[in-house]
Amino acid sequence: MRLGLLAALVMSAFAANSLLNRAAVGGGLIEALPFSLLRVAAGALVLGLLARGRPGPGNLMPALWLATYLIGFSLAYQELDSGVGALLLFATVQVTMLAGARLGGEPLPPRRLVGAALALTGLGALLLPGTGAVPALGPALLMAVAGIGWGLYSLAGRTAHDPLRASAANFLLATPLVALATLPLGLDLGRPTMAGIALALISGAVTSGLAYALWYAILPHLGAARAAVAQLSVPVLAIAAGAILLAEPLTLPAALAAAVVLIGVALASLPSRPAR
Repeated sequence: MRLGLLAALVMSAFAANSLLNRAAVGGGLIEALPFSLLRVAAGALVLGLLARGRPGPGNLMPALWLATYLIGFSLAYQELDSGVGALLLFATVQVTMLAGARLGGEPLPPRRLVGAALALTGLGALLLPGTGAVPALGPALLMAVAGIGWGLYSLAGRTAHDPLRASAANFLLATPLVALATLPLGLDLGRPTMAGIALALISGAVTSGLAYALWYAILPHLGAARAAVAQLSVPVLAIAAGAILLAEPLTLPAALAAAVVLIGVALASLPSRPAR
């Protein structure tokens, strides 16, 4: 019971990242890149404290994938609704991880390949003008880039012996990378409001830093099957919360396309039953 509640808390925090980003950036409270910078810096601080000031050895490539995710995520939410963005991100992450596993020589059962194809079909349907879910192709492509970044980051982290310390190091290294992305703006970072700054710091410190740390703590006790099922709830929670809290519309065609994506992701991500 306690483990289930903790897992639900973590998934709610992951879904909240979409709502916080959309409310802050899409609501004009802060520009996308300053939001990303505050988020990664706050996450690095919290994870560093949780690692007792001893982050693991740094690696530039995972930090680069992390920065790619953070920047693409925030830029996409200038226009995407939170639920649609979470769905695009989640599906792209799963397809990226499957492709990475296959390229790495890992055998993939037909069920996972069918699931990936179904998820991509659902994403294609979601992008059709008739669904009303995606205002333009550009934001969807930015979220896909974010999903690829997070998928590659996840693949790189599968071999980490201490995920908490590794995450602290990656967030620390990603901070100057995100800062570099803001340089073309010079001093023209807009006029962030206190509310926008607060939402960015909450996203970094609480729904990223603390949530990742808690997830790594309970993951060994969940097992692969329950972890995969738990993660399926993230886009569902984001869609529901976006509709309730941000008054985001959800049309029937978009809901059907989202269902196809989730079914595909479930087939692709749930572990196979061991042979008896």
